[in-house]
Amino acid sequence: HVQLVESGGGLVQPGGSLTLSCAASGYAVNSDSMGWFRQTPGREREGVAALDIDGITTYADFVQGRFTISKDLAKNTLYLQMNSLKPEDTAMYYCAAANWGYFGLHTREYRYWGQGTQVTVSS
Repeated sequence: HVQLVESGGGLVQPGGSLTLSCAASGYAVNSDSMGWFRQTPGREREGVAALDIDGITTYADFVQGRFTISKDLAKNTLYLQMNSLKPEDTAMYYCAAANWGYFGLHTREYRYWGQGTQVTVSS
């Protein structure tokens, strides 16, 4: 039984930082590419960052160098370090594991999803 559990969300002021974690069980984070996504009410879920099994990364344009995706194989955990947060980064953030062989940010290509962690950027 695959479980992806996100944590680390919360309320942060504009310009602040947060690190999101995604602990996996029943699944090895280096089995396939993994990614972070976000969603706000009334909008489609969108890709934020992805990391393949070789450590190659890709980011959405809106990230603009502010976020870093990484993984710790010993802890079987995926991370998203977010710096210089903006109010428009407010969303529910999800981690997900991609279909075998896929690398990118299309939500339909991801098969396992966590329940999400809320990030709110506000003063």
